Amino acid sequence: MQQRLKAFALRVLGLTQALCGNYQADVVGRPLFRCAASVASNDRASGRGRSKAGFIAKLGLVAEGADECCFWLEMMIEGGTLPAEKVDDLRDEANPICAMMVASRRSAQNHP
Repeated sequence: MQQRLKAFALRVLGLTQALCGNYQADVVGRPLFRCAASVASNDRASGRGRSKAGFIAKLGLVAEGADECCFWLEMMIEGGTLPAEKVDDLRDEANPICAMMVASRRSAQNHP
């Protein structure tokens, strides 16, 4: 999973680097990359948690970050920053990542 999340963050980096540099692209691109990088880094940190509660908290951050990525990708499309076909692959990756992290967090909470 760590490799998948890191690859996702790197793909988002590539997308944001390719933006034309206007104000709208900057406003949407910067938080998109920050939350994608946060997803990868918090997942990595979750494996080094000091406690079960810390592990669960980190998984929560990963799920929130993945959901935020979905939001910013939607904003790119709906705001006209990029056409949907340039963003759909990332959205198709962000949605299942979010679902998996929510499920992992719930599973960890319910496991004694």
